[in-house]
Amino acid sequence: MRKFKALMLGICAVALCACTSQQSTAVQMNERGTRWSWDKGTIVVETPERPEGQKSVIGLTVPKMEVVRVGFVGLGMRGPGAVERFTYIPGTQIVALCDYEKERAEKCQKYLEKASLPKAAIYSGEKGYEELCKREDIDLVYIAADWMHHFPIAKCALENGKNVAIEVPSAMNLEECWTLINLSEKTRKHCFILENCCYDWFEMNTLNMAQHGVFGEVIRAQGAYIHNLDQFWDYYWKNGENDKLGWRLDYNMRHRGDVYATHGLGPVAQALNIHRGDRMKTLVAMDTKSVVGKALVEARTDSTCNNFRNGDHTTTLIRTENGKVIEIQHNVMTPQPYNRLYQLTGTKGFANKYPVEGYAVEADQLSASGVQPKVDDLSAHSFLPEAEMKALVEKYQHPILKRYGEMAKEVGGHGGMDFIMDSRLVYCLQNGLPLDMDVYDLAEWCCLAELGELSMDNGCAPVAFPDFTRGEWNVVKGYKHAFASPEDEKAAAEKAAAFTAKLKEQGAKEWGTEK
Repeated sequence: MRKFKALMLGICAVALCACTSQQSTAVQMNERGTRWSWDKGTIVVETPERPEGQKSVIGLTVPKMEVVRVGFVGLGMRGPGAVERFTYIPGTQIVALCDYEKERAEKCQKYLEKASLPKAAIYSGEKGYEELCKREDIDLVYIAADWMHHFPIAKCALENGKNVAIEVPSAMNLEECWTLINLSEKTRKHCFILENCCYDWFEMNTLNMAQHGVFGEVIRAQGAYIHNLDQFWDYYWKNGENDKLGWRLDYNMRHRGDVYATHGLGPVAQALNIHRGDRMKTLVAMDTKSVVGKALVEARTDSTCNNFRNGDHTTTLIRTENGKVIEIQHNVMTPQPYNRLYQLTGTKGFANKYPVEGYAVEADQLSASGVQPKVDDLSAHSFLPEAEMKALVEKYQHPILKRYGEMAKEVGGHGGMDFIMDSRLVYCLQNGLPLDMDVYDLAEWCCLAELGELSMDNGCAPVAFPDFTRGEWNVVKGYKHAFASPEDEKAAAEKAAAFTAKLKEQGAKEWGTEK
């Protein structure tokens, strides 16, 4: 009898293993339509083959544009600021303005009048952007609509042969990521993610330090978007009087995961050379239960909310191909100070932005980095004293900040980083250079939402990142910004200034403000 029981247990164990093996390879599909399967305890999503005739857009350039002609779509919260900033950038022309509500598009004409620039064409309604994208006199479609419309507008623009710049998050799921990749590869047009935090002062200077080896090898990084939105929830666009939540709260109610990862992830991805010598390989995500989010819905709908998908605080851990770790956090619900974390841990130094801004390096490393310490017993156990920190920042001030920093402080836009971002975008287009961020960056930074959801919906299991570059993540060695030669820069700047001067003459006549 004992032998029989042992035999039966053995048979059951074999059957269980066989069943588990079958489950591990069975293809499943989530509610978004993404196909995935288990592979030795890790969730693996399918990576589509590159369609025939397409090729990588790593390092993509388009012909130089003496003038960058722009159409803006989405003029609610972020769009008007972008329109105003572009009036300060020589060699640009604001051709068209589009918003669901016509009045909001027309209201932005005041920025053109103030700058003595010609009036822009106005488009409105649910599909107004389609007509804008068909125009032959637009080079760049700048998209600042709500999240759900980023993708359809970008898709339409690319299909009509336009370069696109998309506010964040630029894609809401893997299907949208792959579609934008394929369109960029097929049309050979830029698909740029408008991640302004990559252009903040501390992040840019710290990136320059990291690239010059000040911190040794950076092995760990942190980023976050921790921003209590309590005062903003009622200002997000609502689709009619029956919409009590607004698009952003509604999205958090329906979707789990880090739905706004790019502010924290973008700058650290650049410091870690993601898809330029390294790649994000695996993530694990977990969240708290929803308390504040659920209460927000109940207060606005006067009814019980039984299924608020997103937790109040989400944490995602990522391991890269080269054995480095990234931690990303998301919290727009609970009361706490604004925080993007931005922290780099290196083998020879440390950088930290929130809540204390500073650097920590040994005296020998500081000297090796070209800054002579004034403190004899300087160590990395505490942040650098003010004098040493100032000297380090001055030595490694990023060249982009030297070019645009002072003007950015005057024009503004999240302290000026928006203006730096827009100016760099225009500079690269005018000089025919690769953009600072490409469609693969866009996909890698935006995919945390769906991959994190997959992880948490399956017991916080590890999830493998798809390779959006399709095997070319290691072709370029190290992240870098592109610059034109001094001669080409000067020529492009002179043409831009001359064009804008003539455009202002035309605009002054149109507005009746000529002197």
